[in-house]
Amino acid sequence: QVQLVESGGGLVQAGGSLRLSCAASGSTSTIYAMGWYRQAPGKQRELVAAISNFGSTDYADSVKGRFAISGDNANKSVFLQMNLLRPEDTAVYYCGAARKWYDRRPDKVDYWGQGTQVTVSS
Repeated sequence: QVQLVESGGGLVQAGGSLRLSCAASGSTSTIYAMGWYRQAPGKQRELVAAISNFGSTDYADSVKGRFAISGDNANKSVFLQMNLLRPEDTAVYYCGAARKWYDRRPDKVDYWGQGTQVTVSS
């Protein structure tokens, strides 16, 4: 089993920045990819950004150029730097981990964190 703990959410004005952190523990050797996902009220959970152990990345079109994902393989941590935040970025952000790169889709993720709220005011 793998446990994921997120931190770094909060309230920020439009145009501001936030940095999310996620630390994995447990059977972390099984993790191949980690990512950030978000779910707004009434909407499905969506992939925001993911990174593999080898540094491959994947971003949602809506965040390209504004968000940056990075990882620390040694400590099995992943970070999401969010810049130029918009009100539509408001959601609960979840850290996810998958055993395969192709399983980074929200419906395939193997492990989830508890989520952290990000609220962007206009």
